[in-house]
Amino acid sequence: LDDLTLRLKKRAFDVVFSSAVILFIFSWLLPLLSIIIKLNSKGPVFFVQQRTGINNKTFNCIKFRTMKVNQEADTKQAVKNDNRITSIGNFLRKYNIDELPQFFNVLVGNMSVVGPRPHMLKHTEQYSALIEYYKVRHFVKPGITGWAQVNGYRGLTDELWKMQKRVEYDMEYLENWNFLWDIKIIVMTLIGKNAYKNAM
Repeated sequence: LDDLTLRLKKRAFDVVFSSAVILFIFSWLLPLLSIIIKLNSKGPVFFVQQRTGINNKTFNCIKFRTMKVNQEADTKQAVKNDNRITSIGNFLRKYNIDELPQFFNVLVGNMSVVGPRPHMLKHTEQYSALIEYYKVRHFVKPGITGWAQVNGYRGLTDELWKMQKRVEYDMEYLENWNFLWDIKIIVMTLIGKNAYKNAM
């Protein structure tokens, strides 16, 4: 993705794809989920958290709120059977619906549809010191989905090897990117065998 033309093509695709999702899906889903989330638990509809983006710049990553409001949200990763997760939150996480607001991040240019997933600032600091080439993944915009995720590496990163595998897949993606690969990853995200693996 060093070539400017490739970056412009990827950006054009991001704008068209995210606009379509917002117009045809988010326009009717947002009001519905807003009501359900508010009725299910006290707190805002959206959860906004600072994540590491391109060139190590931080940005506000948007999700549907899936947890009860708690002080550990920015520092403690969700785990299986986490009692902070609401009943509607479990459903949203299981089917990746909680990530849909990130198409606004894509539209404004903070993220791409496909790319390395953005991590919590705490994890960026932690794993930058432990994994060689970790920061290379920040040479591009983070994605809503990525090559690591469709290969089953998503969810909890409680062991170093799990993050190492993610970085390996991210590196492979960066070194061999092409437009058709992005399309393949999007399709695998929706219907692949690992589409909902490790969702919590």
